[in-house]
Amino acid sequence: MSISSEHKPLGKQVTGSLHTLSPIVELNVGGEMYTTTLSTLKKHPGSKLAEMFTGQPKLRTDSEGRFFIDRPGTYFKYILEYLRSNQVPTQCIQDVYKEALFYDIEPLIKQLEDSPQIFGELVARKQFLARVPNYSENIELMIRIARAEAVASRQSSVIVCVVRTEEDAARCQDALNSLDMDKKSVVKFGPWKAAPSISDLLDCVQMDVEAKGYKISFQPHIAEKGFRFKSHDFFYKFLFTWW
Repeated sequence: MSISSEHKPLGKQVTGSLHTLSPIVELNVGGEMYTTTLSTLKKHPGSKLAEMFTGQPKLRTDSEGRFFIDRPGTYFKYILEYLRSNQVPTQCIQDVYKEALFYDIEPLIKQLEDSPQIFGELVARKQFLARVPNYSENIELMIRIARAEAVASRQSSVIVCVVRTEEDAARCQDALNSLDMDKKSVVKFGPWKAAPSISDLLDCVQMDVEAKGYKISFQPHIAEKGFRFKSHDFFYKFLFTWW
């Protein structure tokens, strides 16, 4: 292994082949230090991690000469545990899954996708939300409305209309027109063709907005006029608390 003698503030570029690298490898992963073997890192030849230590690598070293990987170091220990002993992690599943995808360790990816947490998210919840028109765009719209109304306020609210069927959507149209005339912004979700209910959709909305760092709650929205039915069946008020 040859290392460039030119000093670089961000570390040294490894320019030589790793065929002569010591079997013991020191790593700096996002500030966390690890020591392992070259054979462990190359256990799955088709993975991105193995490729980092194969042939002509494009790796940098830190000031102590440890190979540097710019990823969250906290979860790398679970990656190493799997490479060393085929132990599938039972903690921090979502975060470890992201790292397994980055390092492209296919056997670990597949085993994590069979876990209840990842299976439920990928197969059940995300497949449902994929059938709700403009779901992601509506989440962003809710946040924009809430932020626009947050000036000099501790809380701001967003009215959400949730309709599961085309029939419900038709029933709500007059109410939506009335709210529009009152210049009240309403974010509409649905209709969709899937088993989950309106309450399931509301839970998903709260979960995904909170995942972006916001503190929110919701309650039925009782309209004052323009409704020929119980408004709380379809209309809800999401409350954003800022401080």
